[in-house]
Amino acid sequence: MADNVLSQAEVESLLNAMETGNEPSKPAAAVSPDPQASHAPRTREKITPYDFKRPERVGKDQMRALQSMHEGFSRNFGAALSALLRSIVEVKLTSVDQLTYSEFVFSLENPSCFNLLVAEPLEGNLILDINPSILYPIIDRLLGGGKESTPASRRPLTEIELTLVSRISDLFLIELKEAWENVLPLDLKVVRVESNPQLVQIVPPNEVVVLVSFELAIGDVRGMINLCIPFNSIERISHKLTANTWFSYGSTEATPQSRAAIGDHIDKAHVNLDVILANTTITMEELLDLRVGDVITTEKDSRTPLQVNVNGTPAFQAFAGAYKGRKAIQIERSFERKKPPQQK
Repeated sequence: MADNVLSQAEVESLLNAMETGNEPSKPAAAVSPDPQASHAPRTREKITPYDFKRPERVGKDQMRALQSMHEGFSRNFGAALSALLRSIVEVKLTSVDQLTYSEFVFSLENPSCFNLLVAEPLEGNLILDINPSILYPIIDRLLGGGKESTPASRRPLTEIELTLVSRISDLFLIELKEAWENVLPLDLKVVRVESNPQLVQIVPPNEVVVLVSFELAIGDVRGMINLCIPFNSIERISHKLTANTWFSYGSTEATPQSRAAIGDHIDKAHVNLDVILANTTITMEELLDLRVGDVITTEKDSRTPLQVNVNGTPAFQAFAGAYKGRKAIQIERSFERKKPPQQK
């Protein structure tokens, strides 16, 4: 019991602390019934708040899989949209979050382009929302507008504009189907387009949804496209959303099918073909005196092959001639590029 008795100095220190309201200068370790308790390290437990209104029903593995899938989708959709608009379009995945359906709806602008989707065999509906700040510049470019940026209109879409928007949404669904191919073959289509998001109730307000957000940039104009996936739509196939679905975006060996698909796309590409007959220099006075039928002499031998450029790049060597009464060239061989001399 002697270990539990306070000394006179410790008693005075405690009394002084009570009078001044400060902590005592020396800790009274002797009052502890357990001698080892004063030497035990104190650990701080990290407390994380939990909101019962926003339960996290989608696991971290599934969220990572969705993020990886839609990162590949954003690159492909950006390339397809650039080809459609004939302008550089940057599409970047900004976030993949869980929230309630009411939070998603009230975060959108009104009016907006609110597309209600069916994705069979998934249950229920998905939502594709295109922000007006990027939608109207896209429509302007489809109608032949210039590069100048105009402020977004605060009005619902007209019938003509809805027809043009369907080209954007159809392109989105085509690329989205490709992105989900390794998880589940989807049959996607737009069943309705609304301007007021609050009029569409696909799930209860407190139901958890996965919100996939993309940022589009066309020059100086930027805007958001949101894909809303209710949890009850992917609940039955959540076991398929694993790391195994990520491999489609990694480096894989080329197959005959992939080579044929790439070849089909390349065969349809348009290229510019130029043939350089000869190069020479003349004075401005000689240029002004040229008339129809004049002959320009050069130092190039007619027996020397001509240079054929494809999109401005030397590709072939050919000889000039005629075919069925038309001027033509006969390609002899590929263009031989001179290798730069190696530095010692």
